[in-house]
Amino acid sequence: MSETREDRPGHAPDLDEDERKNAQEEQSLDAKTTHEVIRLEGERELERSNSALAWSGLAAGLGMGFSLVAQGVLHHGLPDAPWRPLVSSLGYSVGFLIVILGSQQLFTENTLRVVAPLLARRDGKTFRNVARVWAVVLAANLVGALVFALVAARTEVFSAELRHSFTELSRKAMEPDFGLTLLRGIFAGWLIALMLWMIPAAKTAHLWVILIITWLVGAAHLSHVIAGAVEAFYLSALGEQGWDEALGGFILPALIGNVLGGTGLVAALNHAQAVSGARGTPG
Repeated sequence: MSETREDRPGHAPDLDEDERKNAQEEQSLDAKTTHEVIRLEGERELERSNSALAWSGLAAGLGMGFSLVAQGVLHHGLPDAPWRPLVSSLGYSVGFLIVILGSQQLFTENTLRVVAPLLARRDGKTFRNVARVWAVVLAANLVGALVFALVAARTEVFSAELRHSFTELSRKAMEPDFGLTLLRGIFAGWLIALMLWMIPAAKTAHLWVILIITWLVGAAHLSHVIAGAVEAFYLSALGEQGWDEALGGFILPALIGNVLGGTGLVAALNHAQAVSGARGTPG
């Protein structure tokens, strides 16, 4: 049996031609190739202009509002039984499906994608570019979430019965205090970044990966900064809480948690895994 490149001790950390081709075609099978797929996607995001990021981020913030709508439709239509939250949480996935399959910019995706090039280069220029992308996308996402919440709360585009369901769901999301929201945000950021890590290997099963992971985030009542911002802004638009409560009581801790979960637990650890795999075992 001939010795492969991976069998040889001390092989070079660079990707060979086949691995690079697989990365380009998103046909990843191992951590090293998956990392390269994510890094290449991140490089493309870092090259986008502020206006392109902002419009895409605005669309994503608006699209995430349909997570609340779909949950509200299911919540209203199902009987009040112990299993109702498990089924209605399928609606939570709708906004993510719209955003991810629609190639729109969602802040929590960028806790993984654009961080991969930063971890690979670790220079000031890339750090500033990552900060630019984060700031523009986050601001645009929040504006989109705010606009959707205002329309949903202050117009009759949705029925009174559905708006009642929106209110109940939003109240539930806002129950945890700052510390618990932050902790739940870590787990939400962790899962969303893991979902993005799995997508390249999923090939034709992208929809199922997105559906299952985001359903789990919703069913476990974890805190996603943009999906939750729609709910927080909705209650503020109704006058049930102050705008400062929406920003400081939910959005800030969820944001911190999502960044820690996505960047620390997925981007950094999987980067380390990929680099270790590339270095091989010293001979």
